[in-house]
Amino acid sequence: MVTYVKDGGTWQEINQIYVHDGTSFTNLTITNGYANDSGTWREVFTLFNTTAYSTSTGSVAVPDQANAMHVQFSVGGGSGGYRGADYDKAGGESAGPGGGSGAYVSDKVWTVTGGETLTIAAGASGSAGTGTYSGSSGAGGTTSIVGGSSGTLFSLTGGGASSVSGGGVQGPLRTNTASTGGAATISGTVLTTGTTTDGINITTLNSGPVGSFNQNGSGVAGVNPGNCGGDNCTIGGGNGGTSYSGNVSGGTGGANGSTAGTAGTRGSGGGGGGTEPGSSAGAAGGAGEVKYRFMRIT
Repeated sequence: MVTYVKDGGTWQEINQIYVHDGTSFTNLTITNGYANDSGTWREVFTLFNTTAYSTSTGSVAVPDQANAMHVQFSVGGGSGGYRGADYDKAGGESAGPGGGSGAYVSDKVWTVTGGETLTIAAGASGSAGTGTYSGSSGAGGTTSIVGGSSGTLFSLTGGGASSVSGGGVQGPLRTNTASTGGAATISGTVLTTGTTTDGINITTLNSGPVGSFNQNGSGVAGVNPGNCGGDNCTIGGGNGGTSYSGNVSGGTGGANGSTAGTAGTRGSGGGGGGTEPGSSAGAAGGAGEVKYRFMRIT
């Protein structure tokens, strides 16, 4: 914010303000300035106003006067669901396991250093598993923020891969291994109280998916229905793991071999494929994400 003072009838722009504290003029940081307007004190200067939210990744510069970062939400990538499998004479059919969700953060605030560069990464979604009798789906990628001065703020791993093994067209039935949820590593200095120079009490922040302040947690494994007994039995694929502590649904498993699984969203797992008639494909997990803004805490 640009500040002016009147000097001999002319308004002059200034870039430094000194205040007399009773003994001397001090060179202390002034966060807010007020003027008396006919008996009412009105704020005329704020050192730093909270920025708009951003989803930019890569190299991001912290504004010079900021000292905190509010992450409204962030999640690792979801892993992919696996396809279903049908057989000729195996005495059963196989459902595809659903993908796992990534670890998450919702409405947390970290200390950062003004002027430092942050490296921000959003984890990629995991691909669906395609091998009929053996193979793995794609794992979700890691979402993280690392500061040049502040170090790692957090690392949210993505959902772990689902896999299948040991099957054959005439048997045996394959072994289906469930996906896993991602893990959250919280580092740096987390702030749990404080008010910004423009008046935001950080304990009231609750606009993220979890709906309350200072939340983080692990992801969730997808459903692994396994195999059904008897040739031409029908079994649906597993649902993908939910993300953000159950607040974002995972992809839906295909009901049978005519319906494929659906993709995850916002770091949730992809749905698995079902079987009979025939077999159907699994789906990709949801991509990781991060949304944040910069603040100055008084």
